Amino acid sequence: MTGSAEASDHAAPNKIVLGRILGVYGVRGWLKIFSETSPLENIFSYSPWLVDGDEQQVVAWRNHSKGLVAQLQGYDDRDHARTLTGKSISIRRDQLPPPSPDEFYWIDLQGLQVETREGISLGQVSHLIETGANDVMVVRGERERLLPFVWGRFVLDVDFEARRLLVDWDPEF
Repeated sequence: MTGSAEASDHAAPNKIVLGRILGVYGVRGWLKIFSETSPLENIFSYSPWLVDGDEQQVVAWRNHSKGLVAQLQGYDDRDHARTLTGKSISIRRDQLPPPSPDEFYWIDLQGLQVETREGISLGQVSHLIETGANDVMVVRGERERLLPFVWGRFVLDVDFEARRLLVDWDPEF
C-alpha cells in the first residue's frame, strides 16, 4: 500500500466491491454478510452501501458465529430480504478516505500499465492477491504474470498521472 505518488481520483473505478450478501438469517429480514474488508467488521464503516445499484442503509449489524449478519432499512421480513441474496455490496470510490501521500489503495493500481526499467511493457494490473507473505499483482498482457508487490525491490515507482507502474522484473519470467 505504499507508493511514491498520490492516487488521482480520475483513474479509480467508480464502485468498489466490499463484500456480498450470502443469504437470509432468521425471519425478520436479517442477512448473512460476506466481507472482503480487514477486519471483517470494517464493511459497516461505510454507508450507504450500493446493492444492485441501489443505496441501502444498514440499520443494525452484529457478529454471528464466524461471520456477520445485518439488517437493511426497509427489509423487515425474510421473503423481501431473500431478494438480495447473491448481490454484491459496493461503495462509491469517493466514500473512501483519501490515502496519505505515500499510500494508495489497491483499486487505484488496477488498470495501470506495468513496465520494466528498460521500458518493456508487461501488460496492465488486473488485480492484487493477498498471500500473507507478499501481496501479488496479477499483470495481464501477452500472457499473465504474477509479480510480488515488494516496494523498492520489484516495484520501483507508481505514477498515477502517466498511469504507469515501474518494476524491476525480467520480462522472460
